[in-house]
Amino acid sequence: MDNFKQHLIEAESSLLTIRDFIRFMVSNFEKYKLSYGHGTNNAYDEAVYLTLSALHLPLDQLDPYFDAKLLKHEISAIINICEKRIIERLPAPYITHEANFLGYKFYVDTRVIIPRSYIAEIILDDGLHDFIEHSELVNNVLDLCTGNGSLAIIAADYFYESNVIASDINTDAIDVATINIKKYDLENVIELRQSNLFENLSDCKNKFDLIITNPPYVDDNVMEELPREYLHEPRISLSGGEDGLTLIDTILKNAGQYLNEFGILLLEMGNNKDALESQYSGLDFKWMSTKNGDGFVFVLTKNDLEGYFLE
Repeated sequence: MDNFKQHLIEAESSLLTIRDFIRFMVSNFEKYKLSYGHGTNNAYDEAVYLTLSALHLPLDQLDPYFDAKLLKHEISAIINICEKRIIERLPAPYITHEANFLGYKFYVDTRVIIPRSYIAEIILDDGLHDFIEHSELVNNVLDLCTGNGSLAIIAADYFYESNVIASDINTDAIDVATINIKKYDLENVIELRQSNLFENLSDCKNKFDLIITNPPYVDDNVMEELPREYLHEPRISLSGGEDGLTLIDTILKNAGQYLNEFGILLLEMGNNKDALESQYSGLDFKWMSTKNGDGFVFVLTKNDLEGYFLE
């Protein structure tokens, strides 16, 4: 990295325009083999996003500004971003403190995982229509392991007649979720609770029309192989134990008690489909489709859960 620091000094004194810096960033993002997946999936989009964010320019309007010359303090801001992204390997949303996700903007920092759940896509694309015919029929939602609060906010927005309880074991996550809930003026709709899964929800049995959860599900082997970018995210938000199913096991065994008669559980669990179906042979998982494929998110009804675990 010593050579890169020298290149930063050269860039600060030699480069002039937005075009110059985007080119410089793309070259070095490729050279140092950065990992993506926190809002972008390639070097160019990442460079454009970071540059426009640093300059407080609209994220969808690059062309009018491409050849604009930069002031010294603007160049310094971009150089600082390059250091954080390449040397520290900070994911872009931790640098800008903003995650753009399916039309929403959420505050994030290293206290919380960066939002990217498939559950949001399923909800917003009417993917639950087979289970919930009319969104106004959903009155009570639980977002278990809420993290930054993004799924709770999207659920409250989409199921507009609902009240939402958003819970997390991590008080740091609760603090960040509070920022986002206030940003969307949903303090009267979303109740935050610190809870280890269902531990602090004993007053909510048979209550929820919908439980959504994106719990930690990365198994120990994968945790050891994660790119540096992902290691900036809280381990507690990623690690699901030896097989990735530790928390999912607890959720499956208890969720039925908290769903009302027609309630459903919507759970994201990554690439562990085969292990899950093997461990719970006979449980009627209903796998949902997403733009990146099937087998990442499933639905179970209260009847599915109680029929399996109470037999």
